[in-house]
Amino acid sequence: MKRYFVILAMILICQAGSSQTMNQLFNEFSKIEQANHVKIGNITMKLASVFTETMGVNGIEVIEFGDCGNDVKERFIQAIKKLKDPAFETMVTSNENGSRTKVMVRIEKEMIREMVVLTTGNSYALVRIKGKIKPSDLDKVINDHGKRG
Repeated sequence: MKRYFVILAMILICQAGSSQTMNQLFNEFSKIEQANHVKIGNITMKLASVFTETMGVNGIEVIEFGDCGNDVKERFIQAIKKLKDPAFETMVTSNENGSRTKVMVRIEKEMIREMVVLTTGNSYALVRIKGKIKPSDLDKVINDHGKRG
């Protein structure tokens, strides 16, 4: 019986060791030279709020892999598969026309603190939006886009 517990513990350790958190994912792929990496921080977002409604967003980070080779894109796909961050939950997944998109959110006190869009297929990108976003504001953006689109 003791042996089964040891085997179970080893399996859990191996699975935990091979998983990746959201911060690790961004740290790993932000260092790739061929990737286009753009960060818009808190100060820039405050300036933007003078001209437009930022809806609680205080930071945006985008990593785009258009100029990267297939080896980087394959590493990105594998990293997404290993992504296990208990702070995030999947909000939407889409798989159409050769593109896969997954939207994950981190919610604290009924506010969206972080939203991450992972996309592969026709385009490869990571997008992270941070702030204190009301779910109702997100619904409004989605509904407005649906009316225009």
